[in-house]
Amino acid sequence: MFWLVAAGVALVPLVLGGRAAKALAGAAWARRHPRAALVLWQAIGLAGGLGAVGVGLVAAVAPLAAAFPHGMHTFLHQVLDGRALDGLGPAHALALAWSAGLLAWLAACTIRTAVRTVAEQRRQRTLVDVLADGHGDDVYVLPGAEPVAYCVPGRRARIVLSRGALDLLDRTELDAVLAHERAHARGRHDLSLMPFVALARAFPWLPAVRIARRAVPVLLEMIADDRARRVSGDTALARAIVLMSTTTPEAAFGLAEEGVVHRVERLLTRGRAGRWTPAAAYAAAVVLLSGPLAVLVAPVVCGMFWPV
Repeated sequence: MFWLVAAGVALVPLVLGGRAAKALAGAAWARRHPRAALVLWQAIGLAGGLGAVGVGLVAAVAPLAAAFPHGMHTFLHQVLDGRALDGLGPAHALALAWSAGLLAWLAACTIRTAVRTVAEQRRQRTLVDVLADGHGDDVYVLPGAEPVAYCVPGRRARIVLSRGALDLLDRTELDAVLAHERAHARGRHDLSLMPFVALARAFPWLPAVRIARRAVPVLLEMIADDRARRVSGDTALARAIVLMSTTTPEAAFGLAEEGVVHRVERLLTRGRAGRWTPAAAYAAAVVLLSGPLAVLVAPVVCGMFWPV
């Protein structure tokens, strides 16, 4: 009975992850509350990974004790004693290899993504420093008539504009663009996006991962929009989005290539605030994470209070 409960708790995020991803990607409330939707996306991704690892551990140590925490604790003692596979059959060893391999693969993809991201940001900062002219504390202007606006995150972020963007935008639109890019830089949205890029590289065939990879950048754009609209207002920001995206779609504010229409619509349309919606989203994220975390933390608690 204890094993069925533990396996069920670990499997819930895996079973519901795909449906939750589809529902969240199409939810109108997510556009009104992008920060809460981002937290829920993060919870879906983390809970799915923890659940996949946890269900392998639950299956692996099943023969060692009547309840999963005790079984895991016993297995850890066997590892320390140099007899890790004692009492485990081939199927249990395979389940253990599944969890270990999955952890190693996720760690490798995450590290590789982080290294590539840091190297690319360093390269971009070097290019900006060489090619662009300073235009304020953090603003750099590139030559060229094509309108471009983006940020290069880091300890000293660069907000990069092209001469074409300066010629295209009026003062209020330019202020909106600068506020938007500074929101990306100060919020370190590149770090929020990085786990989803790593997941997409690790499991490109999973529909939920592909959906998240498309949806999360748009949410980050909307979060930056919310900061920029406080500076220049909704109309000026919407005009800037339209001007930049229709002139050069691939350069529309740096992070997201999709969702321009949704961004403009949310700026110009007054929808219902949904006061309790963010709280419900945060609560759902906690519930989603609580099961897999409980499965993985239970052996630690078992070892503290009921040592073998």
